[in-house]
Amino acid sequence: MELAQLPDRQLPDDKLEEYRRAYVELLGFVPPRIQARTDLLARVDPELLVMQEELRQHCMYPKCFDVKTTQLMLFGMLLMNLQDAAKLHAMGAYRAGASFEELSAVVNLAFLFRGLSAANLGAEVLQAIAKETQQ
Repeated sequence: MELAQLPDRQLPDDKLEEYRRAYVELLGFVPPRIQARTDLLARVDPELLVMQEELRQHCMYPKCFDVKTTQLMLFGMLLMNLQDAAKLHAMGAYRAGASFEELSAVVNLAFLFRGLSAANLGAEVLQAIAKETQQ
């Protein structure tokens, strides 16, 4: 069976890099799923990629919250659903100045309403961030 070839990029490289730069600024890298989504849509539906990234920018950086507060909230929301992206937003909050005390408080709030699963995942995430930032 022959694999299908993806079409060439329809979005200029500089525009794609502009979108990815926002992730690097927040997280220090472009997560693999975001890398895959941006690459695929730049090839098959660049208009959708533009819409997604504009909407993300609008929602992710509201004028009424600083980056740290937004990232702490997103960490908690994702932790409540036990989503692995919780780690990315915990990293974003940490890079934006959140302390481990603040991150732990978010884990505790998630525990209160979601239970031990959220507490366990949250502790695992914070331990991983602590280990990664020591290197």
